[in-house]
Amino acid sequence: MPNRRDLAAYLAAGLALAMLPSAAFAQEKLPVVASFSVLADFVKQVGGDRVGVTTLVGPDGDAHVYSPTPADAKALAAAKLVVVNGLHFEGWLPRLVKSSGTKAPLAEATKGITPLAADDDHEDHGKAGHGHAHGHDDPHAWQSIANAKVYVANIRDALSAADPAGKAAYEANAAAYLAQLDALEGEVKAAVARIPAERRKAITTHDAFGYFVKAYGIDFIAPQGVSTEAEASAKDVARIIRQVKTQKIPAVFLENVTNPRLVEQIARESGAKVGGKLYSDALSDASGPAGTYIRMMKHNISEIEKALAAGPA
Repeated sequence: MPNRRDLAAYLAAGLALAMLPSAAFAQEKLPVVASFSVLADFVKQVGGDRVGVTTLVGPDGDAHVYSPTPADAKALAAAKLVVVNGLHFEGWLPRLVKSSGTKAPLAEATKGITPLAADDDHEDHGKAGHGHAHGHDDPHAWQSIANAKVYVANIRDALSAADPAGKAAYEANAAAYLAQLDALEGEVKAAVARIPAERRKAITTHDAFGYFVKAYGIDFIAPQGVSTEAEASAKDVARIIRQVKTQKIPAVFLENVTNPRLVEQIARESGAKVGGKLYSDALSDASGPAGTYIRMMKHNISEIEKALAAGPA
C-alpha cells in the first residue's frame, strides 16, 4: 500500500498529465496567414478555436501600397496555410512568398468568382482607373455578400485540406456563418430599397465598390480608379465635380484607407454633402464600427442610407 509521500507523487504526476492536453492543444492550433483584415476575419469565423491567424495588412491598412516586413516572411515560413484574395490584389505577395521560403499552400479566396472588369464594371465608372496596378480584374469581390459566401466556402475547404481532423468543425462553423451572411444580405437589400432610385449614387475616393454596385444597385463614382497607388489628376477631379453637379449626386464618402482631402475638395467645389466614413479595403480595429466583415457591411449600408435616403434639408 503506497505511503503518503508516494500518494502525493502519484497525484502530482496525474495532475501534470491532466494538464497536458490543454497545453498541447494550445500548441497545435493551425498557423494560418491571411493577407489582409477582411480575409483574417473570414478565417477566424470558419476556423474558430482550431486556428491561429496572423494578419499581414491589419485594421485600417492599405493593401494596395503595403510593404512586407521581415516578420511577415517569418510568419509565412511558419504557416501551414496562407489565405490570399487573388485577382492581383496583393501585388507584393509573390516576392514575399519567395523570400520566406514557405512550403504552405496558398488558397485564393476568390476562386470560382467571375471577376468584374476594372475599367467598365458599372455604368458611369470613372476613367481614372485606366492603367492601374491590378491588371484588368477588379479585386474587391468581398463587397458583394454573395461573393463573401464563396470566400467562406473556399476557406472552409482550404482549412479542411490543411487540417483534415478539423473538417467537421470547419463545416459546422462555415454553415453557421453563411446563415449570418444570408441575414446580412437581406438587411442590405432592405436598406437600399428605402433609398429613392434617383438618389442611389455617390462619390468615393477609389473604386472599391464595383461589386457592391452590381449586387445592390447603388452607383459609386471614383476619380481614383480601383487602386490607391495612382493619384487622381486635376482633370479627373474636375470631371467628377461636373458630374456631381449635372447628375445631382447627393453625397461623397470618405474611406478608411484613403486621404480625405480629395473627397473634401470634391464636396467643397460641387456642393455635395460629405457622408460618413466607409470601410472598403480594410476593417477597423476591434473597438471600431467595422471590426468584423458583418459589422463593416452593416456600418457601410447604414452610412449610405443615412446620406442618400433623405432629400436636401
